[in-house]
Amino acid sequence: MSSAGQQDRALRELALRLLDAAGAGPAPIVRAGHPALRAVATPYDGQLERDELDGLLALMHRTMRAAPGVGLAAPQVGLGLALAVVEDPGVASKEVARVREREPLAYRVLVNPAYEPVGDERVAFYEGCLSVPAYQAVVRRHRSVRLTGSDADGRALDEVVSGWPARIVQHETDHLHGSLYLDHAELRSLAAADEVGVRWAAEPEPRDAARVLGFELA
Repeated sequence: MSSAGQQDRALRELALRLLDAAGAGPAPIVRAGHPALRAVATPYDGQLERDELDGLLALMHRTMRAAPGVGLAAPQVGLGLALAVVEDPGVASKEVARVREREPLAYRVLVNPAYEPVGDERVAFYEGCLSVPAYQAVVRRHRSVRLTGSDADGRALDEVVSGWPARIVQHETDHLHGSLYLDHAELRSLAAADEVGVRWAAEPEPRDAARVLGFELA
């Protein structure tokens, strides 16, 4: 068997172990320092049977919701396959939703996703990560990106996404390339998710945080 075939078999065996261990519950989310979060994920190319893929995606969906989060990449459960799930119920604050362009995002699967910027505009907001719990930081990201890849049924994706959905796409796709949001963050904005940090993250734009903590938004 070729080395690629051995790798595919190992990935399938790991996926099946994850499914067996989780049962009907969520999977453990690996945290910063785990090697799966710093490796480039293997493109998905049918390594799993269809029922196995469906089971894995359902497990990732349960895990994301239980955390709770708005996206989860397979490396976050320790599996180096280029798969991600996203779903965002939105936020209660109309002002936050307007400023951040954060409307509800229906559940969807991203297989081998990639993105490229559309235009030069970038926007800076606080974000966090299920693999870096209890902290958040400001990340300046492209406001709009062209998303390519496919869905769980193999249908091609080629669309422009903007606002908060674009941020989610960038965050989760970065995971598949071994990158954490902290690699792109304004580190002076880093805040624990305590009373002070929650106040910074609740701002529609992190202007008070920038003034007090001493970082630039532009």
